[in-house]
Amino acid sequence: MKNGTKRWGFVANQELNTASGITVRGVLNMVMAAVDPEDPRSTIPLGHGDPSKFPCFRTSEVAEDAIVEAVRSAKFNHYSPTVGILPARRAIAEYLSLDLPYKLSPDDVFLTLGATQAIEISLTVLARPGANILLPRPGFPYYEARAAFSHLEVRHFDLLPEKGWEIDLDAVEALADENTAAMVIINPGNPCGNVFSYQHLEKVAETAKKRGILVIADEVYDHLAFGSKPFVPMGIFGSTVPVLTIGSISKRWIVPGWRVGWLVTSDPSEILKKTKIVDGIKGCLNISSDPVTFIQLGCSITTWATRVQILETASMCLQGGALPQILEKTNKDFFRKIINILRQSSDICYEKIKEIDCITCPQKPEGSMFLMVKLNLSLLEDINDDIDFCYKLAKEECVIVLPGIAVGIKNWLRITFAVEPASLEEAMGRIKSFCQRHAKRPQ
Repeated sequence: MKNGTKRWGFVANQELNTASGITVRGVLNMVMAAVDPEDPRSTIPLGHGDPSKFPCFRTSEVAEDAIVEAVRSAKFNHYSPTVGILPARRAIAEYLSLDLPYKLSPDDVFLTLGATQAIEISLTVLARPGANILLPRPGFPYYEARAAFSHLEVRHFDLLPEKGWEIDLDAVEALADENTAAMVIINPGNPCGNVFSYQHLEKVAETAKKRGILVIADEVYDHLAFGSKPFVPMGIFGSTVPVLTIGSISKRWIVPGWRVGWLVTSDPSEILKKTKIVDGIKGCLNISSDPVTFIQLGCSITTWATRVQILETASMCLQGGALPQILEKTNKDFFRKIINILRQSSDICYEKIKEIDCITCPQKPEGSMFLMVKLNLSLLEDINDDIDFCYKLAKEECVIVLPGIAVGIKNWLRITFAVEPASLEEAMGRIKSFCQRHAKRPQ
């Protein structure tokens, strides 16, 4: 004690501040704070991947009814098993197996609190002393934040805009060493809107095998592909290299707030069991939370119902009020509608960008909900960088766009096109007006 002041024995963990660094949420909160509350115009959010606020992106009635029935049954008010409820895990295994050359088991599936927890678990399990992980640039910054908190060294490989945002595989080979645990790929791409071809993913698998590393495949936007390339799951190459697949229902079903995802091992050779990675995943789940039980059930039967081929399996797995509703009402129209809206909106966004001199889009989006555009600051007055651009755009036009620095590349912008088409047209018009107002005048 000094001068009557007690010395307290606690202090905040400063590593949390270091680990959080630049996050999408933090940057967007800063940008949104610039919006003028007196501006009568509505604020148009083109900065995040949550289209659920727009009526055209409402989830299916089948999904809503499944949740209601699960709650009303009173059969799912108990704690969940550590790895998730068996019918839900079996349903996800069946759902993913339809796109694979082999069949997944429920034991390959671990339920998580959204894809975010799946990322946390993956990186925590791999974070042995001295280990490093290879991450894409641009990418999803939560990987960097979680790696920093887990004392896992990060090394970045570039995605190449001139090649449709393909992975620089030569860089992957050069970066990997005996302490490299894994590489992360995001497909369909956040933030670039790219979709990797079968041939490119095959090369990814061969490169990872050559360097002795596993692949963490972030497939949160699975099947949200609307261009020339179909979605190909990385798990197809599980016989070449072990794959940890991260997924959720957040994007395809437009329910990010439901917070249910999965971590799946695609590993027919059982390398992940032999190296104790599976044991590590179970250990992490033992000391963490899990999705609420009624959502696990509700989401699992929603997933079953999307694929007619596995309804018989579902009927053997489940007894309850939700199944008859799913069997009667679910069809492919919901997914077709979402894809059509995303295709229309991406076309609008891409074409409107062509009308704006100071931003260029190197690759038309073919999937997910985003595209990346490059800023040409030499054509603008009084705009210092991408953060300054977004801050002033929010202040002057009530349009929210994410600065590229938040996803790893400075003086680029990530634009979300998963909004109502009419709102998107309005937003792109405001961006064009902003750029014209700030355009550098001829000397």
